[in-house]
Amino acid sequence: MASPATATTIPTRSGTESANSGPDLVALKTKQQAAWSSGDYAIVGSTLQIVGEQLCEAIDLKSGSRVLDVAAGNGMMSLAAARRWCDVTSTDYVPALLDRGRARANAEGMTIAFEEADAENLPFDDNSFDTVVSTFGVMFTPNQERAAAELMRVCKPKGQIGLANWTPDGFIGQVFKTLGKYLPPPAGARSPAMWGTRMRMTEMFDAGARQIKAESRLFNFRYRSPAHFLDVFRTYYGPVLKAFAALEPARQDELYNDLHALIVRMNRSGDATMVVPSEYLEVVITKR
Repeated sequence: MASPATATTIPTRSGTESANSGPDLVALKTKQQAAWSSGDYAIVGSTLQIVGEQLCEAIDLKSGSRVLDVAAGNGMMSLAAARRWCDVTSTDYVPALLDRGRARANAEGMTIAFEEADAENLPFDDNSFDTVVSTFGVMFTPNQERAAAELMRVCKPKGQIGLANWTPDGFIGQVFKTLGKYLPPPAGARSPAMWGTRMRMTEMFDAGARQIKAESRLFNFRYRSPAHFLDVFRTYYGPVLKAFAALEPARQDELYNDLHALIVRMNRSGDATMVVPSEYLEVVITKR
């Protein structure tokens, strides 16, 4: 993620194309929601906890801040903010994931408000939150401009927006690019990985921002083996699960082999385990 890489075509949880020039964003979102409701993203999301902790430090999050976590999944970033004594609201459009986040908060004795919400139509007043955050979540919205505008709208003047977005050229970007070879996304759909480029962040946020900081970071996927990673992702990670389910057995085998080869190529463990660095863009936007 060291450079503002060219956006890669990534399946945005699949969708259909309308009779107009662009994709049918409503249908696309419906299929996205079904994909993310399948499997159990919490199994994967809980392994990403360090990203939320690091983003809190990049924001220099202050205790007592009112924080909104958008497309929060099972609450990884929400918990990180709550550990810093913030007033946190955790939102997602998949109720089951909110339930998993609520269970984590209860287990740790954290007070977090959980609310079902669409990132493109947040049910909050203008200028409601000191800090608005999203880790590997809002980047998957079909209508990217609308989602970016909503983040800005609910953030207070001089407040901050903190994001962690997979990049096109990093490991997860390459995973989605591989999926796209087997299940191409609808024509005209914007790649989620565009959120992992500095250029796209400037396009969407510069008009309302006093400052945009973007830093390349790496998250290390650590699994027992490449086969273990693939087993977890095709069982619990909605987009991968749906991709395999949509293919005939022979094509499933081809996809598996392509993904396995990608992991082996990027693996730096030096033994039978898997340690694959995945680049993401850490973004901190200060609103005007």
